[in-house]
Amino acid sequence: MKKVVFSKNAPQAIGPYSQAIKANDFLFISGQLPVLPATGEFAAGGIESQTKQSLENLKAILAAENLSVDTVVKTTVFLKDMHDFEAMNTVYAKYFMMDCPARVCVQVAKLPKDALVEIALVAAY
Repeated sequence: MKKVVFSKNAPQAIGPYSQAIKANDFLFISGQLPVLPATGEFAAGGIESQTKQSLENLKAILAAENLSVDTVVKTTVFLKDMHDFEAMNTVYAKYFMMDCPARVCVQVAKLPKDALVEIALVAAY
């Protein structure tokens, strides 16, 4: 079984994809850019503020299904520049403090709208 999940508290999808899909006992959340839902603009500042906003967008989608960061089993972090890893990781660690999810973190050539970071995740119900 598959169900589309949407939160008005996170940015709308900017292409032919869903914010998230519930499939069986898992929630698959599409990559979240550091977009402020109210304005459609990126969070001001550098990698720290962009990482925080991407994570806040993910939290909003999790909340739409009554889930929290404690239910996250895997994240994928895409960085524009791997030199930002330490700063991103410092912010990330404030969201995942215990029983941290599995994670992949890679540098990519370019992200949509020239973002510094994009984060996707999988959570379990």
